[in-house]
Amino acid sequence: MNLFKAIVGVSALTTLSRIAGLAREIVTAKVFGAGAANDAFEIAFQLPNMMRRLFAEGAFAQAFVPLIAEYKGLRGEAATHQLINRVATLQLVALLIVTLLGIAAAPWLIPLFASGFDKTAGKTELAAQLLRIMFPYLMFISLTALAGGVMNIWKQFGIPAFTPVLLNAAMIAASLWGAPHFAQPIHALAWGVVLGGVLQLALQLWPLYKLGMFPRLDFHFRDEGVLRMLKTMAPAILGVSVAQVSLLINTNYSSWFGDGAVSWLKKADRLMELPTALLGVAIGTVILPALGALRNEKNVKGYGELLDYGMRFALLATLPAMAVMVVLSVPMIATLFQRGAFSAVDALRTGPAVAAYAVGIVALVWIKILAPAFYAQQDTATPVKIAVRVLLITQLFNLFFVWVVFDRYAYEYRHAALALSTSLGAVLNAWWLYRGLRARSLYAPQPRWGRYALHLTVATAFATAVILIACPAASWWVLQPVHGPEVPWAAGLPVVERVAGAISSHWFEFRRISTLAALFALGGFAYLGALHCFGYRLRDVKR
Repeated sequence: MNLFKAIVGVSALTTLSRIAGLAREIVTAKVFGAGAANDAFEIAFQLPNMMRRLFAEGAFAQAFVPLIAEYKGLRGEAATHQLINRVATLQLVALLIVTLLGIAAAPWLIPLFASGFDKTAGKTELAAQLLRIMFPYLMFISLTALAGGVMNIWKQFGIPAFTPVLLNAAMIAASLWGAPHFAQPIHALAWGVVLGGVLQLALQLWPLYKLGMFPRLDFHFRDEGVLRMLKTMAPAILGVSVAQVSLLINTNYSSWFGDGAVSWLKKADRLMELPTALLGVAIGTVILPALGALRNEKNVKGYGELLDYGMRFALLATLPAMAVMVVLSVPMIATLFQRGAFSAVDALRTGPAVAAYAVGIVALVWIKILAPAFYAQQDTATPVKIAVRVLLITQLFNLFFVWVVFDRYAYEYRHAALALSTSLGAVLNAWWLYRGLRARSLYAPQPRWGRYALHLTVATAFATAVILIACPAASWWVLQPVHGPEVPWAAGLPVVERVAGAISSHWFEFRRISTLAALFALGGFAYLGALHCFGYRLRDVKR
């Protein structure tokens, strides 16, 4: 398999998915803004997503994918299909039980995870209603992950990488055309999530059937492979749970910071996920089956070289992304989201959270490369121990940044302190994973790593300086013309003034978008030009 080609292919489809996700965020920001209703949706959507980490691409995938790769390589396709049948049946039973319990317990779950919602009348009740609507999404997306894991083993990465587009499309359609038909417009968005889950699963069924791996009911849960998978999942569940506990603690913190804080943090997180998903998910998706195959071949040298290539490739792309997201955080948020119900204040509050999350981009992508190196060895315990340590330290960071630094010097941006703590925790996580692999002699940096990192750092610094010199001040990005067509009192103006206001508003939008695009292009040319001067060429990143 051409690793570079596979990563680029998955990354391209993931890019399409993330562009659709970005379009979804732009539409939902315009329609619903960043107030109490959107806060309620974000909390309700987070809970099935949290469970998704257990039953889908988190603990389940970490145990399921290496095991299926082993069965396919050593036992043949018939034994592999039988194992898929039994795992899928067990997963379906577990999902049905969890979904029913989640729907019944919704009124008690929301106060547990967003205790600050009680400060706003009706906010907790709205979040509970939305959670009841969306909990079945967990079942559809988890079964989708099983199908995608099987297809990845057969090196069919395209459809699993594309399926998230359907969720985003369903949510966009619900926001634009469904919201006006609901007494609570945000309910339409919740139903869009459920529809998206159904569509994602439906898209995977025919390709799975063509592979001859379509699951059938098989209740032999004491199968050796099933028990091995559950045994491997146990520490992985703990590790994923630790990460989700950290996320829930941050969400609970932000629920106390007033209406909008949850939405600001979530918008920043979604924007940060763009580069981490494009690279981290793409590399992790391709690298995990490849590492499993190298382990089965007992190719220790190839194992280390593959990890080294993944880390170098990730650093090449994520280091400039980190710098750009720090220096252009407010311009990006204002350009993408500031229209309709999403105000200039929302943009200015969200920007610092984006910059804080950006600090951890390199580490987050490296984690998606380093952690699979343990999973491919069927060692899920080590990443769990590291995750527990990171959770404890991250909460100490939260206490220090929220209640000591930001509470005293930047009170309005306490939500950004949570993002900064998360980023620093990711840095520690990546470092300890790296140390663990070195200690097991599974990875050793290839020659000239220091020189390579220095060149990338200098190129990134040069590109950042160019962007800072060319970038307008933050106020330019958020101060829109006062006669825009969306100003509430604009309808009372004479026709000529309304037309002039509309033209002025659209012209400002064009200038803002074109300026941001120009800054990206300028920074990209500066970065690539600097690397070219250092002697790097495209062939250097191919494997």
